[in-house]
Amino acid sequence: MSVAFTKEESAETASETLLPDRPISDHPNLVTETGLKALKRQLDEARQACEAAQRIEDVNERRREAAIPLRDLRYFSERVRTAQLVPDPASSDVVAFGSTVTFSRHDGRVQKYRIVGEDEADPKAGSISFASPVAKSLMGKGVGDVAGSGNQELEIVAIS
Repeated sequence: MSVAFTKEESAETASETLLPDRPISDHPNLVTETGLKALKRQLDEARQACEAAQRIEDVNERRREAAIPLRDLRYFSERVRTAQLVPDPASSDVVAFGSTVTFSRHDGRVQKYRIVGEDEADPKAGSISFASPVAKSLMGKGVGDVAGSGNQELEIVAIS
């Protein structure tokens, strides 16, 4: 039988199925309650996608379809395993992990963000990572305090 009619995996297919792991931050894996729930949901979704891929008969197609879910499964398993749940701040006197902080910039713009874990951060949805430069400059400061310097001065207007 000609090799053209066999289902041997090509080098191209092999490279499609050997995806590098998603990078994991060196920062502590701090999470809010919402963030931990999201990580667990994403882990469950990756498991379901892996299980669905395993039902595909064609071995090459199965490997292709399982590549991303397997990578995500490894990533989210590690993120759930290392998650450090941080309770909501007991006070709104100073900016802390889990706080929602409203600040004004030198150009007059007013912005509002919740400070959360790295996997939960979504600036477009109003949340930033505790490891971001803006969050680092705001942490520990109170209403009326100015964080940053030069063109990046931020005045804290409210904390909740």
